[in-house]
Amino acid sequence: MKKFMLLHGINHNMFGKRNPEQYGTVTLDEINENVQRLARELGVSVTCFQTNDEGKMVDKIHEAYTEHYDGVMINAGDWTQYSYGISDALEMLECPLIELHMSNIHKREEFRHHSVISPIATGIIVGLGADVYTLGLRALADRTREPEQK
Repeated sequence: MKKFMLLHGINHNMFGKRNPEQYGTVTLDEINENVQRLARELGVSVTCFQTNDEGKMVDKIHEAYTEHYDGVMINAGDWTQYSYGISDALEMLECPLIELHMSNIHKREEFRHHSVISPIATGIIVGLGADVYTLGLRALADRTREPEQK
C-alpha cells in the first residue's frame, strides 16, 4: 500500500476559527477526515500531522524521508515564505512533493506571493479551499501508481 504524509503548518489547528472569510469554517479535523475517506477509496494510507513548532515539522519531514514515504503534501502556512529549514528538509525527499494553499496566495498580500517551497515542489495547488487537500492526494496517487495502472 502506498503511504503518503500530509503536513499542516503553523496556525492550522485554528482552521474554522481563524480568519473564516479567508479560509472558511472547515476545521483541521474535518480536512483530515476528508483526506482519510479519500485515502480509503484510493487504497492508500495517509499520515496527517500538524504542528506550530518548526523543529517538529522538520523532524516529521525527516521521518517521511527515512521511512520512505511515497509522497508528501504540505501546507506550511506562513513558513512558506521564509523557512529555509523546512525547505532544506523537503529538498531531501526522494518522492513527489505537493505544495498546498487553501487561499489563492497570488490574490493576497505581496509577501505571500513568494514561496521557498515552490522551487522544489512537484506541483502546487492553490485557491480552492479545503479541496486542495483531496486534490493533492489524488495527484500523489496518480503520480505514484504502478506503470501498468496509469
